[in-house]
Amino acid sequence: MRKCVVVGISGCVAAFKAVQLVSDLVKLDLDVEVIMTKNACEFIQPLAFEALTNHTVMVDTFDHRFEKSTQHISIAKKADCFIIAPATANVIAKIVHGQADDMLTTTFLACQCPKLIAPAMNTAMFQNPITQDNLKLAKHYGIQIIEPISGHLACGDAGMGKLADLEILKAAINQCLHSSDELAGKKVIITAGATMEAIDPVRFITNHSSGKMGCALARQAQRMGADVTLIHASMSVQPPQFIKTIHTPNAAAMAEAIKAQFDEADIVIKAAAVSDYRCAQPAQQKIKKASETLTLQLVKNEDILAWCGAHKTHQLLIGFAMETENVLANARKKRALKNCDLLVANSISESGAGFQGDTNRITILSETEEKTYDLMSKDDCAAVILKTAAAHLKEK
Repeated sequence: MRKCVVVGISGCVAAFKAVQLVSDLVKLDLDVEVIMTKNACEFIQPLAFEALTNHTVMVDTFDHRFEKSTQHISIAKKADCFIIAPATANVIAKIVHGQADDMLTTTFLACQCPKLIAPAMNTAMFQNPITQDNLKLAKHYGIQIIEPISGHLACGDAGMGKLADLEILKAAINQCLHSSDELAGKKVIITAGATMEAIDPVRFITNHSSGKMGCALARQAQRMGADVTLIHASMSVQPPQFIKTIHTPNAAAMAEAIKAQFDEADIVIKAAAVSDYRCAQPAQQKIKKASETLTLQLVKNEDILAWCGAHKTHQLLIGFAMETENVLANARKKRALKNCDLLVANSISESGAGFQGDTNRITILSETEEKTYDLMSKDDCAAVILKTAAAHLKEK
């Protein structure tokens, strides 16, 4: 059965962007219902959305085209996610104070699914303390706010108040549709990316990690209801939306960030590729080519995974092992040596696995079990890892 997304549209110039949003959601094979305010119909006609969704757009609470006078209740029960985009200051004020005087606000109030609002308005209106208080109240009631962005507004002003980009809106909707409560109330720390150790102001030591696996884990943990912090080094992908991020360029900075968060964590996942060594004394100026060879004196970085294993109390610790040979033998040694509850192993030499790609082939090792999975996407790998983690938390 297809998931249902209800898109509410209020009276704002940005209403025209909702056409592309609805079109994109329909292309994802979602059942999309559209509710418009009467003011929104002054900016764009309902016919555009009816053609895209194959549903009659709802505007009037007492529209006689519907068989039921309680259509708002039917739609509220059907919805898996409800987003108002754009949301004007007026509509935001009404929904947070329980004023239900049209089809949009009535249905929103009756709806029990995850709810989102994407404000769009003049900068002065958005920054007005009344609007800001209303947004705080919306958060208090569990409504997710998709913050507007800064830019040139239709009124000619420039500043905060522009509707968030469509990709951000779709990411928020996707998160709502795939959420669960398996890790609700749990704090999860995930590391991702490749650390960079300076040789001089121009050059550095690093590796091929893209950060894709760590970001996939962060997305999945968020979908399962966790409070996620992504501590990341250099990545070729953008961090997931709506997740707390801490950028740590090198191993020392990453170690410091993890230690500061560690006591509060329930799950710690070390997916970053951390440099084992750094230059003993990075050059203050660019090293010039003076000879055919260059000797660098390297010293060991702190082993962050080992530190976590030595200091964990209640935390579930998950490590990663990227190997080129003797994968399982090396992974078993690493899991025991670093005191990991779970260790995810894979071979860089296998086709479709390893750095940079979108797929992986993993084995998850615990003290009592080893389970190998077929090649799958990194998002699917993340789901397997997090569901395994959730099951182990219940056993602890």
